[in-house]
Amino acid sequence: MSEENKEKLHIRLRVCDTEIPIRIVREEEELYRRAASLVTSVVNVYTNRAQGKKSTIDILYMALIDIALKFEREAKRNDTKPFNDILATITKEIEEALGENR
Repeated sequence: MSEENKEKLHIRLRVCDTEIPIRIVREEEELYRRAASLVTSVVNVYTNRAQGKKSTIDILYMALIDIALKFEREAKRNDTKPFNDILATITKEIEEALGENR
């Protein structure tokens, strides 16, 4: 058995009314289970809001957009590029000022 296969774990995720068998890296099991729980929770919210008004696929799409929007907001919030650019500018200015004073 290869090293890669030893680290893999077979689990069954319950998402909404479906069990999904999946093979994952053992260290990420909690993340997968929390993700499945999040998907189920968001789908349930949209199902309760739109039951009888929207198709199941529309409800799933709405839930996917909701989760993707949260992901995008978090990615934008964690964008460090503007800070890195400012730090690079300040560092350059400090180095230039110190060079002039030597």
